[in-house]
Amino acid sequence: MNFMQAVQVCLSKYVDFNGRARRSEFWWFFLFQFIVAIVTSFLGDIVSSIAMLALLLPAIAVGARRLHDIGKSGWLQLIALIPLVGFLVLIYFWVQPGSTESNAHGELAV
Repeated sequence: MNFMQAVQVCLSKYVDFNGRARRSEFWWFFLFQFIVAIVTSFLGDIVSSIAMLALLLPAIAVGARRLHDIGKSGWLQLIALIPLVGFLVLIYFWVQPGSTESNAHGELAV
């Protein structure tokens, strides 16, 4: 999956917390968010805040689908609320390769 495909899929599945997302989909969308954050920061605080709020739900959704790909619950994202350690554990989960067969969260993502 390339950059444009990942952004299109994530935005089309705006609040779809079901299914699975491969590593490439997750990390390309993460890069897209980072670029949007940098560009909108030059346009002002209000524009930046609106852009980040608009991307919040797709980011949570793709994060949940990414965790589903490795066989974990999307609710595990709440571990990020634990200071320092929680976010590091979540990054560790996000970089893991997905399972190669179907799991409780669906078929293998394309």
